[in-house]
Amino acid sequence: MDYLAYLLPLFQPQVLWAIALGTLGGIVIGALPGLTATMGVALLIPLTFGMAPVMGINMLIGIYIGGIYGGCISAILLRTPGTPASAATVLDGYPMASKGEAGKALGMATIASTVGMLFASIVLATLAPQLASIALKFGAPEYFALALFGLTIIASLSGDLLKGAISGCLGVLISCVGADPISGVLRYTFGISGFASGFSFTPALIGLFALSEVFTQLERLGKAEEAPAKVSGRWPSWQDMRDSGNALIRGSFIGTIIGIIPGTGSGTASWIAYNEARRTSKTPERFGTGYAPGIAATESANNAVCAAALIPLLALGIPGDVVTAVLMGGLMIQGLAPGPMLFETRPDIIVGIFGGTFLATIFMFIFGMLLIPIASRILLVPRRILTMSIVVFCFIGSFAINLNPVDLYTMVGFGILGWGMQKYGFSQAALCIALILGPLLEANLRRGLLQTGDNLIAFLSGPITLLFLGLSVISLALPYLQARRAKRATA
Repeated sequence: MDYLAYLLPLFQPQVLWAIALGTLGGIVIGALPGLTATMGVALLIPLTFGMAPVMGINMLIGIYIGGIYGGCISAILLRTPGTPASAATVLDGYPMASKGEAGKALGMATIASTVGMLFASIVLATLAPQLASIALKFGAPEYFALALFGLTIIASLSGDLLKGAISGCLGVLISCVGADPISGVLRYTFGISGFASGFSFTPALIGLFALSEVFTQLERLGKAEEAPAKVSGRWPSWQDMRDSGNALIRGSFIGTIIGIIPGTGSGTASWIAYNEARRTSKTPERFGTGYAPGIAATESANNAVCAAALIPLLALGIPGDVVTAVLMGGLMIQGLAPGPMLFETRPDIIVGIFGGTFLATIFMFIFGMLLIPIASRILLVPRRILTMSIVVFCFIGSFAINLNPVDLYTMVGFGILGWGMQKYGFSQAALCIALILGPLLEANLRRGLLQTGDNLIAFLSGPITLLFLGLSVISLALPYLQARRAKRATA
């Protein structure tokens, strides 16, 4: 296999421009409070329709990587995480900025994000093919058990087990709208021909994440906004780097492991990495006071998730987090089905994604360091103008896909649903991933039972199937056991 030939297209000027612009756009989106990497990728998927697959997908990956990193800018300057992944960065980033070291804090965040991404990208390039070769042994029972395992993980995404389970079940129910995967009979369409093939995926995602955030921002328009902090300097001191060495390595490792597990995400990784860095530190009392290792741990972890979450997506066809669920839609729009067969049929796409991830990381570091002096100006965009721009992009992006008015109704409906879920503490992430895994779960359950003559024992007796079913039981039991342990500790 000539890997060099597959990498050469990445260095064409138009591809480099696309990756660079995607990464820069992601940084800007992530830096603006209220906007997320998920929203950025969902909104800009329509722009990739006419692009070559490697160019379009890597542009979306650049938005993803830049968006997760960009959230640290407002977290450090305004004490407002630009994305949920940067929530833990507030603990030490904002105190450091308050002490007049905002530039140093942003510099440490940029370096940590780059280290985490490079570490996870190496794991992606070396581990994903091995996972794919194992996944080639999967049949209908194995895919059913894998989808079930993914659903049991996302059931606890919201922190409230009951609300997470309700969100996941709702996503599976919505995914049943349209033609039956086996018989082709229409279900739950209520006579609307536009829903014959189910809800259009991209308008649903745009509504669920982008339009719902517009509704949330409209509730906050009357509130005063803080002025951004002044930024001076870019580079952390040598002592800061020495103190942060262990936190960088540990955060990168934790973020990579958590990114590989479907349904977890950057926010979980950053909090776990922060707690581990503080727990193992010789000076835990310095955390939360503007301590550089606190930033290093959170930012290396949440950015490592970006590359690691691509491993289950590419190797198994299972989104590693919410953004990769949206990226999966981008791949499918390009006519590419993520999973083990993609390694066999389109190795050029796989190698192109590996190389594009490294390039996007390099662009993230360059743009991140260059933007530090002007970061505060980005945050001066009036919230009203920002909100109206999002609304325009939502409607244009949803309608441009199929030129179908039904997609606009889908987008608005999911926007209202997402706003209600966000308002009352239900997990949009669980719903999103359930929309992806629901059809996989149903189709393979039906197909596997047909193959075994409705023999449930034969259907569930394979070793890989039993492994994933066991993991499903464990993932359901863990939140309950942790809640009981926390109750006892409080008592």
